[in-house]
Amino acid sequence: MSTALTPSPADKFTFGLWTVGWQGRDPFGDATRRALDPVETVHRLAELGAYGVTFHDDDLIPFGSSDAQRAERVGRFRAALAQTGLRVPMATTNLFTHPVFKDGAFTANDRDVRRYALRKTIRNIDLAVELGAEVYVAWGGREGAESGAAKDVRVALDRLKEAFDLLGDYVTGQGYTIRFAIEPKPNEPRGDILLPTVGHALAFIASLERPELVGVNPEVGHEQMAGLNFPHGIAQALWHGKLFHIDLNGQSGIKYDQDLRFGAGDLRAAFWLVDLLEAAGYQGPRHFDFKPPRTEDFDGVWASAAGCMRNYLALREKAKAFRACGRRSRRRGSTSSRRALSRPARSPRTCWPTAARSRTSTSRAPRPAAWHSSSSTSSRWTIFSGFDAGPNLLRHRPRRAAIPCRVRTGAAMAPRRQGPDTALTGLLPDRSALYAVLAEIEALGLDLIELRKLAPRQELPGSDDNFSP
Repeated sequence: MSTALTPSPADKFTFGLWTVGWQGRDPFGDATRRALDPVETVHRLAELGAYGVTFHDDDLIPFGSSDAQRAERVGRFRAALAQTGLRVPMATTNLFTHPVFKDGAFTANDRDVRRYALRKTIRNIDLAVELGAEVYVAWGGREGAESGAAKDVRVALDRLKEAFDLLGDYVTGQGYTIRFAIEPKPNEPRGDILLPTVGHALAFIASLERPELVGVNPEVGHEQMAGLNFPHGIAQALWHGKLFHIDLNGQSGIKYDQDLRFGAGDLRAAFWLVDLLEAAGYQGPRHFDFKPPRTEDFDGVWASAAGCMRNYLALREKAKAFRACGRRSRRRGSTSSRRALSRPARSPRTCWPTAARSRTSTSRAPRPAAWHSSSSTSSRWTIFSGFDAGPNLLRHRPRRAAIPCRVRTGAAMAPRRQGPDTALTGLLPDRSALYAVLAEIEALGLDLIELRKLAPRQELPGSDDNFSP
């Protein structure tokens, strides 16, 4: 495997104990795999090149454990972290599995349930801080309703605000630097969940007493379940300075929460997401919240975890190539006039590996021997290009010294004047020749206005056949 596709702790890939540890149980079927020991999970993830591991309190310490059992489980887990060097950058609380949370946790109509949810959360925050966590995620999986009469949403939001204000006061009073990240989800397991999208969560955070302590933890599948553009949601979270954490997985459109491995489902959105995170300089963990297919054995579990990381790295390499094409800077006119390209350049060395730059020394593109070709493998292309600059630059260059006299390709392209622009028209044997011409135009700092394939024997209207620069 290429070094670029080999994960390392520097990539900051993390997994939840509940992800690779998912036993394959769903609403219609029992478990297909045994439970994983958290210590085994830590060692296997370290072998794969992961950076860290995350957990719900009940993932690490089974619900109802005694204090002695709790201490033993935490001690073994801490020892495994020390042996492998894995980090715990994030932790969270399970406020959705136990029947006591059937009507919600922080927003339950029962006051005692709300108080218990806060105590359970605070206890795990203390453990998270001990283990070095910097972010505490809050997913309100049961904070919602199926019936309009079941819960007054305004009151529920008051209760949710009260909970986050109290937790903010607690961590501040304890001197903790940990921050909170709300994880939005539109539905499932409740019919409608409060704070269903990134936008809802951001609006809610603005109402808190300590909004600087609370951000968001968007998940790919959750936003796509609502039919939303996930990279756009991440961009807005970054714009607000509120992307405290992120959950990566795959989703195939508006369905149930599939939790596919990252890169599965909507691959195009996955590319733009990776491109955005890398271009924005996001420094947080790349956390995979996915479920290995229940049809897999444990070899498949670890293969799917490795696949999540490899897919991210492959997309990161693609994003680097894309950005390398588009980040050329060009100086125009005075030193204060500089514009970075906002689109990828058609470079034969990066974007177009099949194109080869011509090494001919002619100062202009030769006129074609024949304007039309009887060969079915050749095409005629018209390339209009003009300067994207102010009048100062245009004054420094003669009008007639436009593109054609500067393009150094061997393609049979001839210049023609088309209004204020210059057109190259002629016979190109294949796409590689076309890419070579485009690369020359880009290298000269000129902008492509239009690229159009002409039908056989179609001439340019209003062109001057006798024009020669």
